[in-house]
Amino acid sequence: MRTVIAGGHGKIALLLADLLTRRGDEVVALIRNPDHAADVTAVGAEPVLLDLEHADSADLLATVKGSDAVVFAAGAGAGSGADRKYTVDRDGSVRLADTAERAGVRRFVQISTMGAGQPPAPGSDEVWAAYIDAKTQAENDLRERDLAWTILRPGRLVDSAGTGLVTLAAPRVPRGDIARADVAAVLAELLPATHTAGATLELVSGDTAISRAVAELADRAASDGAAPLAD
Repeated sequence: MRTVIAGGHGKIALLLADLLTRRGDEVVALIRNPDHAADVTAVGAEPVLLDLEHADSADLLATVKGSDAVVFAAGAGAGSGADRKYTVDRDGSVRLADTAERAGVRRFVQISTMGAGQPPAPGSDEVWAAYIDAKTQAENDLRERDLAWTILRPGRLVDSAGTGLVTLAAPRVPRGDIARADVAAVLAELLPATHTAGATLELVSGDTAISRAVAELADRAASDGAAPLAD
């Protein structure tokens, strides 16, 4: 597979790129800072200097065209204000999804967050409320598109070593932590798993091996009498 990852220098993105390139996939990582190119190259991916907020549409289309899949892993990040939650976490996803449609790239995996799809908790600060709202709007936009999309909502991200054991299911999964390494491993399994197209999934640490957790999503669909979704 040739996969384009937006937010290519993020922690999860670098871990994912390493997993994909080690199994022989081609990875293109979109970055905003040229100083990050060496880190991307070190995990076997191709860095492309392209800012989703400001890039020329033709350049973005040329980069995405010919790929097998796109992963939206970008985010405004800690310390950013409410406005950038919308311009990056929402508008960046919308722009990338629109580009994927125009490029004919149907597989689209979006990293969202637990809490999306619901109003922010009462008393939430302005930036957190904007983040949840932006992720919710990005999800809603993606669901309306003619793409083989999967939305992944991780729990609270931690930098501990991955365990390879998770709880992965449709909402609502009880809140919990999840290692970034395990999020990356789940993404690597989801990319070729076309039976997860059209699914919104929540992810926390658990007791099921990642490969089995992804496979069980097809088992559950079959037991419910629904055919697995494919692109």
